[in-house]
Amino acid sequence: MADSELVFHTNPMSRGRIVRWMLEELGVEYRAVVQEYGKGMKSPEYLAVNPMGKVPALQHRGIVVTEAAAICAYLADAFPQAGLAPAPDDPLRGPYLRWMFFAAGPVEAAVTANALGQLPPPEKAGFVGYGSYDQVIHALEQAAASASPWLLGERFSAADVYVGSQVDFGRAFKSIPDRPAFTAWAERLRGREAYQRARARDDALMPQPG
Repeated sequence: MADSELVFHTNPMSRGRIVRWMLEELGVEYRAVVQEYGKGMKSPEYLAVNPMGKVPALQHRGIVVTEAAAICAYLADAFPQAGLAPAPDDPLRGPYLRWMFFAAGPVEAAVTANALGQLPPPEKAGFVGYGSYDQVIHALEQAAASASPWLLGERFSAADVYVGSQVDFGRAFKSIPDRPAFTAWAERLRGREAYQRARARDDALMPQPG
């Protein structure tokens, strides 16, 4: 594998779909390696890439990046010509990072805890970083409502890919309520050509019935 090659480890039934969309937005060449659940992801070869034994993972320039949010942020900075991340001296860099980390932290934690029935009682909400599920959904809804048309205004960014994927998946799996602001934003995201290409490629890899 050449250091300059982008190797994308994924599975069509995983958060790898987020990274696939990001790669399609970049318009760069990459090699996708489908890792199967079970033996594939837990094989010594793949554990040498990601000791967690999960996808997605990215290999590029002799390094490994894991975690979907980190991969999206890394790719946006590694390929600045795509314009998917504000530069460090751009005032939009702050909001961009804010929403990326908000989705990777409070949203992910609160949605998972709610789905598992493990939300803390109100008197213990201060012990968790997200406070409460309702607080997180309210803040996320405000962000979606202000996306005009994107989180950074007229500028589409990796934050729309990552945070928007959380909303898109959450609505599909009923872990995020189907509110008008979420629906409108998701429809705009689904209208992007890169989103549609990524979805078609992943759908083609799904196990076929029978």
